This record gives sequence, structure tokens and C-alpha cells, in this order.
Amino acid sequence: MFDSRKIRADFPILEEKIYNHPLVYLDNAATVQRPKCVIDTISDMYAHCNSNVHRGIHYLSQQATQKMEDARLSVKDFINAKSSNEIIFTKGTTESINLVASSFTDAFMQAGDEVIISTMEHHSNIVPWQLQAAKKGVVVKVIPMSDSGELLLEEYQKLFSDKAKLLSVMQVSNVLGTVNPIKEMIKIAHQHGVAVLVDGAQAVAHMPVDVQDLDADFYAFSGHKMYGPTGVGILYGKEKWLEQMPPYQVGGEMIHTVSFEQTVFNELPYKFEAGTPDFVGNAALKSAIDYIDSIGFEAIQKQESLLLQYALEQLAHVDGMRFFGAAKQQDAVISFAVKDIHHFDMGTLLDRLGIAVRTGHHCAEPLMHRLGVEGTVRASFAIYNTKEEIDSLVQGIQRVAKMF
Repeated sequence: MFDSRKIRADFPILEEKIYNHPLVYLDNAATVQRPKCVIDTISDMYAHCNSNVHRGIHYLSQQATQKMEDARLSVKDFINAKSSNEIIFTKGTTESINLVASSFTDAFMQAGDEVIISTMEHHSNIVPWQLQAAKKGVVVKVIPMSDSGELLLEEYQKLFSDKAKLLSVMQVSNVLGTVNPIKEMIKIAHQHGVAVLVDGAQAVAHMPVDVQDLDADFYAFSGHKMYGPTGVGILYGKEKWLEQMPPYQVGGEMIHTVSFEQTVFNELPYKFEAGTPDFVGNAALKSAIDYIDSIGFEAIQKQESLLLQYALEQLAHVDGMRFFGAAKQQDAVISFAVKDIHHFDMGTLLDRLGIAVRTGHHCAEPLMHRLGVEGTVRASFAIYNTKEEIDSLVQGIQRVAKMF
């Protein structure tokens, strides 16, 4: 039996009051809150194990290095990577995508080669490719979307040509909650000899990810979306690609030897980890993974599905409610508008009631153009949310609507 009270007790911030109202935190697609075990790991690392990693023979350095590499192994198991050499620590999904955009393009693409993305992509999976288009002449192609918020697979298949080199697409939409058929899309891409980068930022906290089963060439995600710290992310990459790609950044740690005549780069995974890593955050990411594992994805998916369905049912009773996205497979995200109330006004007034939602274009302006709006209100759910909080959201929306 899922005990939401026990889960909520693990998150200290949920006891906060906002404008004298209990906090109702429904902005989880932007970032989730952290359980006490993650907070404690960060504190303990700084208090008892603070020393630079991989460079010291003394006890503290060895301990910090061990905790960081334990975290790498934990990530490997979490996404079922083949080797820990395939796990690159980054600052987040955005840096992971930028790394691939820079290094993969340098190694394997030339002017006129094509990268395929989708209509619903986050800016972090659009702008890096536009930069490569400007710098190297790469051509960006876009998968169209249906009115219900699903990618059109027949049109997708038509985009492939002998110039196509990479598909870069999100697994779950941060705006619509659409769960894309990523395994099928990868299979199609591979039939055309095209590598695949998956933006998994909105997936890893909500569903099990098996990169070997998906056959993804690259998979990117962030710690702060999965109950871990900010400023920590992961790029998974198959060794066959990572071995051939040049470093994204250079400096300390990612080198094997340096002379004024020549530099030899380090082995994987350190080849892509220049400078002092966030070893504290990496250790805390392991605590987040352990926390998710302790609950289990079966329980997580069941709870979040119940919350999503309940929210859709209750919000549908609000006069003037309009939902964006109605995919057959939908994650715990709802984007909506009420009457002609501006999304910023709705979000601001809900905040005064202690209800945190997201407003705006959600870093997906091309998707907003496709939907024909400037922005939406977004409510997104996590394992600590409750039906009572959804009731508060509905009541808050109705209260705001009466003011207009």
C-alpha cells in the first residue's frame, strides 16, 4: 500500500507555509523537491569527506573518489548501461545535449548533413543544433505533431535521407506529458543507419529506463528532476561513439599526458569530464537513486497515474477549462488555460494561495506556436503529491476565475 504521508515526511520543504497557506507544490516538471536522505548526503560529504577526487593519495581524496565512482556504478545499474565507462557526469541534461551536439558533429557530420528533432522539443534540444547549423552547415529537420500532441510517425519516416546522421528527441514532453514511442523511433532510425540521442529529463523519475533495451546511442538526464541535487547530470553514450568523439571541454582530469608538443587524452569516461567535478552532487545523486529504488517504479507509476487521472477529471469540471495535449500515453503533466485568463495572472494568483504551478512557454516556444498560444499553465506531479492538493488546485483555479 502506497503511504503518501510516509513519503511526504521524507521531504522537509513540504512543511513550509506560503503566504500563510500550506505549500502545494505542483511544479515538479521544472524541478522536484529533495528527500532528507539526499540533503543529508550533501551535508555529510562537506562535513566529513571533502577533498578533490582522482588526484590525491591521502585518505579523504580516496574516500571522495570512491563515493563518486560508486555513484557512477549506481547510475550504470539504474539505466542498465553496459559499462560504467559509458556514464559521463555533466552539469545536467542541457550540457549533455550540448556535448553531443559539439563532439558528435565534429566527429561525424559535415555541411549538408541532417539532424532530426521534433516539434515538441525543449529549447536545449533545439538551440544547440541551430548553432551547429550556423557554424557547420548542419541541416535541422523537424518531426510534425498531431493536434492531440503525438508525433506523426509516418511523417517522421519520410524525413530520413542519406544525409541524416542523428535523431535527437525527448522521451517525454515537459509541456504535454506525451510519452513518445521512443523504442520504435530508435529502431526506425537505426534501420537508416542514424544514431539517436534521447532527452530523458522528464522520464527517469517516472518510469524505468533501460538504455540497452531501447538501444539508445546517447541518453541525457538531470539529477534535479529525479530527487537529486541541482547542477548534476548524466550523459550515457555507447562506447563505440564516445571513443571516436573529441572532448567537449579540455583542462584538468580529462588528460593522460601533456607536453608543449602534444596532449594525450584520458580514457573513458574521464575524457569528457574536464575540471573538478561536483563529486558532492554526484554522491547525492546516488542517494536519490537509492531512494527511488526503495519505493520502486511500479508504485511510483501507479501513484502518479492515479494523480493524473484524478486531476484531469476534477479540472474538467472547471468552467472554461482547456487542456493542451491528449496523447494516448501521457506522463504526470497537465498544461491548460482557463477562459481568457492570462497564464501569468493565473499562476501569480494561485501562488498567493500557496499553490506553485508553472506558467509561460516552458522553454518550448516552437511548440507554443504549434498550439497557437503564447503560453500555458502547467501542473506537474510527483510521488509526494496528493488528491487533496489537486482539490486545492481546482478550488484555487475556480477562485481566480471568479475574479475575471
